[in-house]
Amino acid sequence: TNIRAGVTPGKGGQEVYGVPVFDSVKQAREECGDFDISVVFVPAFLVKDAALEAFDAGVKLAVLIPDRVPINDVLELARVSKQEGARFVGPNTLGLVSPGKAVLGMIGGRAESAREWFRPGKIGVSSRSGGMTSAISYYLTQAGLGQSTIIHVGGDAVVGLSHPEVLLLFEEDSETEVMVMFGEIGTTQEERVADLVSGGRIQKPIVAYIGGKAAKSGTRFSHAGAIVEGSRGSHESKVELLREAGVHVVDVISDIPKKAGQLLKERGRKR
Repeated sequence: TNIRAGVTPGKGGQEVYGVPVFDSVKQAREECGDFDISVVFVPAFLVKDAALEAFDAGVKLAVLIPDRVPINDVLELARVSKQEGARFVGPNTLGLVSPGKAVLGMIGGRAESAREWFRPGKIGVSSRSGGMTSAISYYLTQAGLGQSTIIHVGGDAVVGLSHPEVLLLFEEDSETEVMVMFGEIGTTQEERVADLVSGGRIQKPIVAYIGGKAAKSGTRFSHAGAIVEGSRGSHESKVELLREAGVHVVDVISDIPKKAGQLLKERGRKR
């Protein structure tokens, strides 16, 4: 990963492992040249200001690591980013990685672990769970299946890039042949993916697993965004709609590499 600069108000002029530190994003861009990605590691109540500063300076992608970011702050970031032609991942995300190219955030932990878990390949992974983002990618690697890009969209109810947007990007990505989606109860991300598949906007094969089968209505399941209200966002509704659309929904995690490998071979035979 080509880290050009760090930004911490009041720490300008310092260096961390040879990377210069500046007091503002604008100053960093003026001194180090243009860069278009910012990874935000600040307390939750400062995330909005940090991201807005990045967008104002011309950054086009912000990765928001912290959780417990106020929902109104996230909604404002969604509005401003759209106006600025920018995007953001998270909040409450481990980040994303394109194996062999770059890491944004803390996904994979230490570099040694990341190189063991993630390998370059043709499977795009999108997940609402940080732990399962790494676990599923590791299972794919162990099965000899590399990944194009792996992204943890975040565990909150409102996030920037969600499953539908990520899978649309995978659909346009020449390095991605098969997609893997780890979904959860709550929100309508997975239902919107089903609509995109049914409408023909996503045609590459998708393997999906939906967590939270045993969760009761009104009970939060692990993440802030994983809560069912009535039938909306339920495990049953997601699985039913995805299968009706033609998505390959598996019942156990261990079946993901098997199905993904099978679909990858089928894609290869069609070419």
